[in-house]
Amino acid sequence: MTLFDWPIWALIVFAYVIIQRLAELAYANANTRRLLAEGGREHGARHYPLFIVLHSGWLAAIALFAGPTSAPDMLLLSIFIASQAFRFWTLASIGRWWTTRIISAPHFPRVRRGPYRFIKHPNYALVVVEIAVLPLLFGAPAMAITFSILNAVLLWWRIRIENDVLTERGHTT
Repeated sequence: MTLFDWPIWALIVFAYVIIQRLAELAYANANTRRLLAEGGREHGARHYPLFIVLHSGWLAAIALFAGPTSAPDMLLLSIFIASQAFRFWTLASIGRWWTTRIISAPHFPRVRRGPYRFIKHPNYALVVVEIAVLPLLFGAPAMAITFSILNAVLLWWRIRIENDVLTERGHTT
C-alpha cells in the first residue's frame, strides 16, 4: 500500500503531523535565535542531528511502509488526539522558552507551570507516546517498536544533558 492508497482519515492525520512538525520547527528556530541573542548557550549540540534523522526517518518510514486500515482504531486515534491536546498545553506553558535544542543560561528561569508542575520533561513524554501511537494507528507495530527504542536511546542521552543544564537555573516562572 502506498501513501496514495491510504484512506482519507490517515492522510488527514499524517498531513496534520507534517504541518505541525514544520510549524513547531519554525517556532523553535525563532525562539532559539532569540534565546541565543539574550545570552543563552546551546548544550548537547552533537546529538541534535540524530533527532532530525530519527524524526525524519520515522515520518518517511510511515509514509513508505505503513498500511492503515479503512477505519481507524478509535482507542489509538483518541490517544493520538489527547496527545495533541497535551502538546498544545505543554507548548503554551513553556512559551518563549521552548526550542528543539537545549538553549540555557543561568539567568533564564525554569518553567514550572502547566504540565511542568507534574512532569519534568512533558514534551519528551509526549513524543514517546507519539512515536509509538502513530505507527500503531497506521498498522505498523514493528515500526512503533523500532523507533521507540531508537527514541529512548536518544532521549536518555538528551535528558542527562538537559538535567545537568537545568540545575544552573535557580528561579522559576
